[in-house]
Amino acid sequence: MANAAIEKTPPLIRLDARDNVAVATAMTEEGVVITLAGLEPIRVLNRISIGHKVAIRAISSGEKILKFGFPIGSATRDIAPGEHVHTHNLKSDYLPTFTLDRDRQFVKG
Repeated sequence: MANAAIEKTPPLIRLDARDNVAVATAMTEEGVVITLAGLEPIRVLNRISIGHKVAIRAISSGEKILKFGFPIGSATRDIAPGEHVHTHNLKSDYLPTFTLDRDRQFVKG
């Protein structure tokens, strides 16, 4: 079907209606505004690598991060809509989270 219209994959997808994060399907640049069905437009605050998570609403410190409708961890600080969600602001509920300290040494969080 050479003439069939090909729909472009959106740069962020919400995997479940209960999720408070969306996942990047492509490298997404800072400042891009994305509208997901049923949500207010989101301005991406950081450059997001493919497969990484973005907050689709404000998430409070200690709140569960939901992906596929299930908790994958807890916010270690308040997270703004459009902000990258990763080990710098998310603590896994299942595995130890490691970050680098000022001396570039791994620290278990």
